[in-house]
Amino acid sequence: MEHHNTYSDITSEIVRLAKLTEEAGIIDSELFTKYEVKRGLRDLNGKGVLAGLTHISDVRAKEIVDGVEVPAHGRLFYRGYDVQDLVSGFTSENRFGFEEIAYLLLFSKLPDKKELAEFEQLLGGYRSLPTSFVRDIIMKAPSKDMMNTLARSVLTLYSYDDRADDTSLPNVLRQCLQLISLFPMLSIYGYQAYSHYHDGNSLFIHQPLAELSTAENILHILRPDSSYTPLEARILDIALVLHMEHGGGNNSSFTTHVVTSSLTDTYSTIAAAIGSLKGPRHGGANIKVVQMFEEMKKEIHDWEDEEEVSVYLKKLLHKEAFDHAGLIYGVGHAIYSKSDPRAVAFKSFVEKLSEEKGLHKEFALYSLVERLAPAIISEERQMYKGVSINVDFYSGFVYHMLGLPMELYTPIFAIARIVGWSAHRLEELANNGKIIRPAYKSVGEDKDYVAIDKR
Repeated sequence: MEHHNTYSDITSEIVRLAKLTEEAGIIDSELFTKYEVKRGLRDLNGKGVLAGLTHISDVRAKEIVDGVEVPAHGRLFYRGYDVQDLVSGFTSENRFGFEEIAYLLLFSKLPDKKELAEFEQLLGGYRSLPTSFVRDIIMKAPSKDMMNTLARSVLTLYSYDDRADDTSLPNVLRQCLQLISLFPMLSIYGYQAYSHYHDGNSLFIHQPLAELSTAENILHILRPDSSYTPLEARILDIALVLHMEHGGGNNSSFTTHVVTSSLTDTYSTIAAAIGSLKGPRHGGANIKVVQMFEEMKKEIHDWEDEEEVSVYLKKLLHKEAFDHAGLIYGVGHAIYSKSDPRAVAFKSFVEKLSEEKGLHKEFALYSLVERLAPAIISEERQMYKGVSINVDFYSGFVYHMLGLPMELYTPIFAIARIVGWSAHRLEELANNGKIIRPAYKSVGEDKDYVAIDKR
């Protein structure tokens, strides 16, 4: 047998055994139809299987016309409020919205001025890591993947909590508020440690400032000179609000419900949600969008030529361009068909930032793809519903314009979504439901045991 040198070695014996697991694991696709199994907990039309109830948010993409359910422009509600109205509310008054909307999702009411000030002070007070945590935990053996670094840091915080296993609502709320406050530091310090030790970049650690919003603190902590423009901070704040929550059925929020239902601790639950969000099918999509557009800009000579752009988009679908996956990243969603309300709310602010950064030509290319891609996909693919761009289509472009390293794109998502995860964990505990345990049907064959001669 070959000798193992590192954890990453894949020997010929492992390859042989993996082949056995593949053969043992494949299930005839016809059996899923035979037993009416909803693969991915969705039916053939993409509609999710009803697995729970929630007050926290609502994702709508259908309407009733003449008694028939038909696709509609998407709408997203946080505790009954249309998210577009919420964004319009705080942006029109030139306020930051992350803390205000976090209060709404957690406590089911919009805070008044006094309540918001007290909540911001509470979050600010929790923006402090244990003594030597950065040196002893984050700086040691930094991972190349910031989501793994974030999950490790969250799990390690368990050791610093004297009431880590207490699942009473006051204690879990305290833990969640601390994690909401600490996620920006854990993510950015993790990136800076890896960048320093593996890429040789200068290491600098900025402490968060109590008077700054979450979005401002992210830019303050990340940038060497701590500088940022008001528009940069405001558009990052909007991105955080739009990524904060998206129903109980998305993969990471459902993970939160499943793991919480076992009555495990908050740190284990949130680490599991982080692991879910890390997956490229969930939280990593905006990275693919940016990479796709970088390749597109090299391959297309005239970014304003609709025919040339259309040809490239068809090449993407035919697996002849970019990563040969047959996908136009950032277009399409499991629920939305006519429009993603988060992308709609985001677009005008994205355009303003592109003008400030002198990247209006890039924005025009994004807008052109937004217009052309749905029709091309509908022509090329058998579609059961329409397609439109999703929030990832523009969020990666925003992070690129903000100069955020690509390694932090998914952690930024987590910095926002920790609020939604916290709300779902608290809701699951408040209802004291049963442990979540769906059924799996065995389709294996019974076998007669015959002893193997091992002499």
